[in-house]
Amino acid sequence: MSDRDFAGAVLDWYDQHGRKDLPWQQDINPYRVWVSEIMLQQTQVTTVIPYFQRFMQALPSLPALAAADPDEVLHLWTGLGYYSRARNLQRAAQMVMQQHEGELPANLDALIALPGIGRSTAGAIASLSMNLRAPILDGNVKRVLARYHAVDGWPGEAAVQARLWQLAEQYTPAQRFNHYTQAMMDLGATLCSRSKPDCARCPLQRGCLAYASGTPAAWPHSRPRKALPERSCLMPLLVNADGDVWLQRRPDAGLWGGLWCPPQFEAQAQLDDWLAGQGWAVSARQPLEPLEPLRHTFSHFHLDIQPLLLRIEAPPGVAEAGQLWYNLRQPGRLGLAAPVSRLLQRAAALIDNHA
Repeated sequence: MSDRDFAGAVLDWYDQHGRKDLPWQQDINPYRVWVSEIMLQQTQVTTVIPYFQRFMQALPSLPALAAADPDEVLHLWTGLGYYSRARNLQRAAQMVMQQHEGELPANLDALIALPGIGRSTAGAIASLSMNLRAPILDGNVKRVLARYHAVDGWPGEAAVQARLWQLAEQYTPAQRFNHYTQAMMDLGATLCSRSKPDCARCPLQRGCLAYASGTPAAWPHSRPRKALPERSCLMPLLVNADGDVWLQRRPDAGLWGGLWCPPQFEAQAQLDDWLAGQGWAVSARQPLEPLEPLRHTFSHFHLDIQPLLLRIEAPPGVAEAGQLWYNLRQPGRLGLAAPVSRLLQRAAALIDNHA
């Protein structure tokens, strides 16, 4: 199949079966496409849709994002994971306001220079919303190309990635490149799926080497697997006389960067020493109550959390910068990691039951 035939087959399929009613495909502009592409990194379309809609309702423009309270941005992102995406999104918006007069630059190199925008994301923004021909290579496109050419090796390896970029550039047509870009993402997301590719309906079946091999799901090759290490921590949910829970903002760098969380400790003795340093005493009326353990898996380790509901004698409503007493009955719009949000909901139910 020639390059032109490849692109033609993809476009013909898109005209009949491609997705054209996703929220970010309506009222297309660079800002909406950019936000959707960042959200779609490592996240499925069905998960992203409600987040995108809420985000656009709250922050409908790039200037609104740049000027927003960081806690509001993280609150809107709560549950999507990979929170550095949200922080980079706002940092990039602020840079665009300062350096590009509030408009995303219609230039690939300038887009890539912004925080959180790599080559593929820049290509998608340019192709889908700026009428610029630019190849993309997200996970879906990698899978289609790796299977079509039976490209051996894990796509994260430099040599494999370079080969896939060369193919992405080769096949991107000079016309209708915006539709081609969307079609390749759709093809990988719907027919050329990771575990059960629907080769019978694929427009590229005739030239696909992975299909010809009889084991199309063998490509792309998986990343060499390593057993994830396990860590554990105590996470006290410290409740004052008003029923509020003490939270602290985590540093921007590292896990759950910039989000609000209870403190974490490796051992009970550390928690006891910390409480003594705060000048807080455990309430004799309702002392420590363990909650059901929770495992949260990051990309590079498992974290086993043992939450503790702990009534303490502390001044209500008083906290230093980077700390706060979180009102469970009227929660504020803060950035919370998904497991912390779940723990706070559990705590609220228990506190109500013991009230």
